[in-house]
Amino acid sequence: MKTKDWLLFWLLGIVWGTSFLWIKIAVADVSPLVLVGFRALFAALGLALIVLFQRRGLPGWPELRRRLPDFLVLGLANIAFPWVLISWGEQYIDSGIASILNSAMPLFALIIAPLMIPAERITLPKLAGLLTGFLGVILLMLPSIRAGWSSHLLGMGACVLATVFYAFGTVYARIKNRGLSPQMAALLQHTFGSAIVWLAAFAFEGQPVMPSLPITWLALLWLGLLGSCLAYIIYFDLLARVGVTRVTLVLYVPPLVGVLLGVLLLQEAFHWQAVLGALLILSGISIVNLKQRPELAEISE
Repeated sequence: MKTKDWLLFWLLGIVWGTSFLWIKIAVADVSPLVLVGFRALFAALGLALIVLFQRRGLPGWPELRRRLPDFLVLGLANIAFPWVLISWGEQYIDSGIASILNSAMPLFALIIAPLMIPAERITLPKLAGLLTGFLGVILLMLPSIRAGWSSHLLGMGACVLATVFYAFGTVYARIKNRGLSPQMAALLQHTFGSAIVWLAAFAFEGQPVMPSLPITWLALLWLGLLGSCLAYIIYFDLLARVGVTRVTLVLYVPPLVGVLLGVLLLQEAFHWQAVLGALLILSGISIVNLKQRPELAEISE
């Protein structure tokens, strides 16, 4: 890759990795629903400006109306459910642990893909990668499992469930996004996701409590404009220039950034289980990628 590509590669990994820190900060001031509502709203506004400026990939109303049910599903699976689950889970677990668990998403995608795409099959390298990666997830959760039913275990479970929704959304998007520009597809997902979450916030919380601290607004803007809008654009720019195999190596960066920032800035504990669990999850992804083009290894935090 060229120097510019490497710079964008590391920028993307760092931006995604910092998302877990900012979620941890924001969820201390607002509810998970309000956090995700603003994050998706800011991302949608940023993407809308980009789509209008570029004037490319704008579908006509008949095509848009036909695709609305698909993007309702994607708004739920790629935005509303996983973002709320991760934000809720980070109330009870360290941001570094959340970043590691999130990296397991491609492993779940490899399980879901054959159920939706006949051409996808579970091969021996895939199976070896899945077993290795899931061993890492179990190792991370084992201390909480031994301690019994607790909010910490529920928080980890929520983050794992979020990766299942991400995996389903990734496979579904691969089937349904054809014919639209990446920016337009992202705009529709974030718009639906924002609308769904705000409806849920008013339904379950009455009058949602708005952010009260300046750092919370900074966190929400960072998550929406950088962690979602900018990161999505960088990802697809790299995908077009350097290919799927190279760009998905960025999956190795967010857990490292997330753990490091959690320890340095939030005084989170440093556990050997986290290191070994992360290595096993990332090794599982690496084993799968040795024999397969990781088309399904897309993430969005």
